[in-house]
Amino acid sequence: MKYIIHKQNRILALVALSFVCCGLSSAESLIAPGSEVEKLHGEFGFIEGPVADAEGNVYFSDIPNNRTHVWSIDGKLSTFREDTGGANGLNFDRDGNLLACEGAAQRITSIDPQGKVSVVVDSYDGKRLNSPNDLWFDAKGGFYFTDPNYGSGRLPLEQDGEHVYYVSPDRSNVTRVVDDMKKPNGVVGSLDGKKLYVADTSGQVFVFDVNDDATLSNKKLFAPQGSDGMTLDERGNLYLTWLPGVTIYSPDGEELEVIKVPEMPANVGFGGPGGNTLFITARTSLYAIQMNVKGYPRN
Repeated sequence: MKYIIHKQNRILALVALSFVCCGLSSAESLIAPGSEVEKLHGEFGFIEGPVADAEGNVYFSDIPNNRTHVWSIDGKLSTFREDTGGANGLNFDRDGNLLACEGAAQRITSIDPQGKVSVVVDSYDGKRLNSPNDLWFDAKGGFYFTDPNYGSGRLPLEQDGEHVYYVSPDRSNVTRVVDDMKKPNGVVGSLDGKKLYVADTSGQVFVFDVNDDATLSNKKLFAPQGSDGMTLDERGNLYLTWLPGVTIYSPDGEELEVIKVPEMPANVGFGGPGGNTLFITARTSLYAIQMNVKGYPRN
């Protein structure tokens, strides 16, 4: 995969300006020297959910076109799945199955490497879900997912609001763990699994303590900005997607850097053969930039 490299003097000027704006020195930059955001492919409908498999191939959703695509480690685009039920957020379980939040179909499905689809969850308390959006696995093999209501036209909702849930490792039990957010969206856990970050597109990101029974407590404001999808790097830094691009926060909530993107990003994830390429799904296009850090290790 090729990246745009500029002459040394221009690199130094641009990097210096960036660090002055963000309060960082060049030694602290999370972006690889000389790397800029590169457009890999365009002409999608609205893309979301980038997640890498064990080799670094990146899967992502094209929601209105009902497709899941793959950007391979050798820089080729292919289609993994058609008729996805409006799949949005994606994540792999420990067995290599791809779980998809099918917003239009109001369910979460599991797709095995051969393409066989099975339903994991489609209801809570006997009522259909709203529009599952994003999910994150814990070390036990259970997962959290957000269930807002985006563009489904299904009113009134069967659920009594837009909430966050936890699915047990054996997938037999669904528990509501957050019920006081306006529109929960991106969700991701800390490196040690003791914290859970949940974005509310009303304009804030919150962090919760994860209890031994997978319930959540001690809700706190983490960042005073909204986000769509989110990810972490190996240092525990949190990457948020909103205007003007990808904003990176330290685990302590300090804003570190902003990666500007030509289109408003919807989600972000690490991949590539070395695990240090940051892939950005931004409306109609897939972008990437080389980083000095890798994505966080998967459970």
